[in-house]
Amino acid sequence: MRDRIPLRIYSSPPWREQRPTWQDAKPALIEAALKRATARPSGNWFVAGASRDVVKGKPCGRTIAGQEVVLWRGPHGVLMAGSGSCPHLGAPLCDGAVAEGKLICRWHGLALDGTRFGAWTPFPAHDDGVLVWVRLDRAGGEEPLDAPVLPERPPAGSIDAVATLIGRCDPEDVVANRLDPWHGAWFHPYSFANLHVLETPTETEDRFLVEVTFRVAGRVGVPVIAAFSCPEPRTVVMHIVEGEGEGSVVETHATPIRDGRTAVVEATIAHSDRRGFALARPAAGALRPVMRWAAARLWRDDLDYAERRYTLRQAGRFPD
Repeated sequence: MRDRIPLRIYSSPPWREQRPTWQDAKPALIEAALKRATARPSGNWFVAGASRDVVKGKPCGRTIAGQEVVLWRGPHGVLMAGSGSCPHLGAPLCDGAVAEGKLICRWHGLALDGTRFGAWTPFPAHDDGVLVWVRLDRAGGEEPLDAPVLPERPPAGSIDAVATLIGRCDPEDVVANRLDPWHGAWFHPYSFANLHVLETPTETEDRFLVEVTFRVAGRVGVPVIAAFSCPEPRTVVMHIVEGEGEGSVVETHATPIRDGRTAVVEATIAHSDRRGFALARPAAGALRPVMRWAAARLWRDDLDYAERRYTLRQAGRFPD
């Protein structure tokens, strides 16, 4: 019966009586992990949002790295993307319409089919089934890749939800927050208990391994072991490697909007081999708002962390 029920009764000291973690959270260790992450290739791909954000028959506008971008569904639902400014008189194409897979400007009816038109530039786009990506070579400045660098994900039959929040910071501040697992039980006591960092990055295994209990209610929680790693410079991934939901993933993507403004796009992809999870999949539509709420609750705190880090960096006061 114990193996069938993932919930556990746990004990933990009151918040102020937890073991301090500041001596373990060495700034040099976090900074080194951040530098390794930001040095990895992205191929100039940026997350633009959830796949569900781009629906058939309606354009979707984004600002990424200071560039206006418009996305829409072309023929057969294929993801299309391009400059968000109409080449005729600069109208915002996100306010246009989509008909027969073409993007139509609402000012004068100019129709774009996703190929180059005058000064209007299409962008490579990728839909991975959970997130949509746009490749901006001018903004990225790297050697382009044919597709974004994706982390390992659970198999088909998972439940995914995507939450998006905006912060006054840069992508590196978002990534740095996730590369500091020691703050979890102190900064988010409503969600985490008994957090222990088991492993820090090494030359052979560039990841953090963390043991933690996810609080459910009162003294009831779900203990897991999670690994944090960075497949590319603007993404931190948490894989559940042991415990309930093994194989589940939380992907945190930091997309620059402009200097000092960043979108946090967090995809939670839940998976379980339990029979109950299979029965819950038909109710995924009802579960997604709850999953988004949980992610947004954490990120309201974590954006305070990222924004504070950004403010101190801008003022030249960030601790060495």
